[in-house]
Amino acid sequence: MNNIYYYLLQFSSVLLLAPLVGGITKKIKAFSQKRKGPPLIQNYFDVLKLLRKGTVVSTTSSWIYRIAPYLTFASALCACLFIPISLLGQPAGFTGDIILAVYLLALGRFFMTLAALDTGSTFGGMGSSREMLISSIFEPSLFVALFSVSLISGSTSLGVMELAAFNNSAVLLHPVYILSFFSIMIVLMAETARIPVDDPATHLELTMVHEAMLLEYSGRHLALMEMGAWLKQLFLITVIVNLFLPSANLFFAASGVAAILISLAFSLFKVIVLSILIAVIEVLTVKFRFFSIPNLAAFSFILAFLGFVQYFVLGS
Repeated sequence: MNNIYYYLLQFSSVLLLAPLVGGITKKIKAFSQKRKGPPLIQNYFDVLKLLRKGTVVSTTSSWIYRIAPYLTFASALCACLFIPISLLGQPAGFTGDIILAVYLLALGRFFMTLAALDTGSTFGGMGSSREMLISSIFEPSLFVALFSVSLISGSTSLGVMELAAFNNSAVLLHPVYILSFFSIMIVLMAETARIPVDDPATHLELTMVHEAMLLEYSGRHLALMEMGAWLKQLFLITVIVNLFLPSANLFFAASGVAAILISLAFSLFKVIVLSILIAVIEVLTVKFRFFSIPNLAAFSFILAFLGFVQYFVLGS
């Protein structure tokens, strides 16, 4: 029964927090341009508005186009449920859940690209091909970095990996953690369609990647696609803060519900801080040319591979 309460809390937390992460990024970028920008909760209003609207479906599309938004949203939400939002009261994880979580995100991406091709749109086909290229060259970096960290914890369970980092804070200074952190940060910028890899705010046909796949969607389908993208971003951010910035909630003399609330507050604070850092990186960099993106992917993989080698050189 406690597991049910924990998952209900996790389910509601990720759904409420995901749009906020996107709102923080937009706000910081607006400040950098000396604009007031939309309010932090604007994404919530946009989702509610879209959910109340009907959908326009192309007559040339098939069932893939109709189910893709639901699969994209559901797969991202399921992946987020594997992230322990608190070290207190969490159910026992199982070996391999980080692998399953990453491939759940890949499942959503697969159907998103199929749906973009399904309508026969030129922009959809262009965005799909670019999206698959970007994901295929960045996923090896993500897996190698996560495997390197899992070697130290001895498990690919996210809960065990986070607990290992928390119990031994000195391990965060290990070269494996440092190199893996920078590698996953680069992957985060690429997988969530952020600058310098992509710009989610652009509508120029020569630069669109993620947005090109959403042009045919409207109403509740578009709302689900947007929520899926925000949940994916929240997943990667939470993985980073859990593994490389472990929570200090156990230092508090609290127990039960109070301890879990404190843990949630710390998790929210860390997610907000990293979201601000992502926005600052976007402000300080420019979008790369498309054919320069493989160079960034190679740099990310080199960092991850060096971290993997460092484990065998220095040990745990």
